[in-house]
Amino acid sequence: MKIGFIGCGNMGGTMMQAMLDAGKCRPEEIMASDHSEELLRIRKEQTGVQVTTDNRSVAAFAETLFLAVKPQYYETVIKEIRDLVTDGQLIVTIAPGKTLDWVAEIFGRELKIIRTMPNAPAMVKAGMMALCPNGRVSQEELDAFRGLCGSFSNTEVVEERLMDVVTAVGSSSPAYVFMFIEAMADAAVAEGMPRASAYKFASQAVLGSAKMVLDTGRHPGELKDMICSPGGTTIEAVRVLEEKGLRSAVFEAVKACAEKSRGL
Repeated sequence: MKIGFIGCGNMGGTMMQAMLDAGKCRPEEIMASDHSEELLRIRKEQTGVQVTTDNRSVAAFAETLFLAVKPQYYETVIKEIRDLVTDGQLIVTIAPGKTLDWVAEIFGRELKIIRTMPNAPAMVKAGMMALCPNGRVSQEELDAFRGLCGSFSNTEVVEERLMDVVTAVGSSSPAYVFMFIEAMADAAVAEGMPRASAYKFASQAVLGSAKMVLDTGRHPGELKDMICSPGGTTIEAVRVLEEKGLRSAVFEAVKACAEKSRGL
């Protein structure tokens, strides 16, 4: 298996490291490119993979090629490498807003393409990744790809029309959660708790609550009601959150993120 990464920033580096840690491939089976020689030096020291500043070398090397650059660079990178890409290669995109049809159009022909949307918790091997293959990707190839990405994320195949929503509720949402944790911790510090303890209590509460939703399969509202005793402390806090518009703020943030993704 030969895997290429054009772009090896936070997400590209995370995916490479996770694949190596899981034994999915060996360092010599990965080649990564980037415009930053300093970043390439760091990735080489961290992982032992092959590195280069030449995107075309990566395109010629890889059987599975990750385009791990920002959306605004996709057209330039694709035009740079498209004459080297073969029909047998699997092209993987991770950029919001770039549809399967758009990518194929820039390449100038139909290829095997999987549009994906990973998220930051892949860094701790707890990611959630949406996958949308085009019609040229076989079920066997898709299954193998899911096995590869299972080293850092849960994966779910979705319809392409949902990919902008996935960006809002899956890829960008860890930032919302970090803000929530930070706000709870700041409030706890204001009440006299040491900051390190405040972050630990707030973070573990979020982690455990998410696990309750996933493991029990129960509705989040039902689980919330379990904790809200009549006349108790929790329902008083919930009252204030409702008064201050927590639900509306989250609702509007997700909608704004999805709309931004559609415009990229």
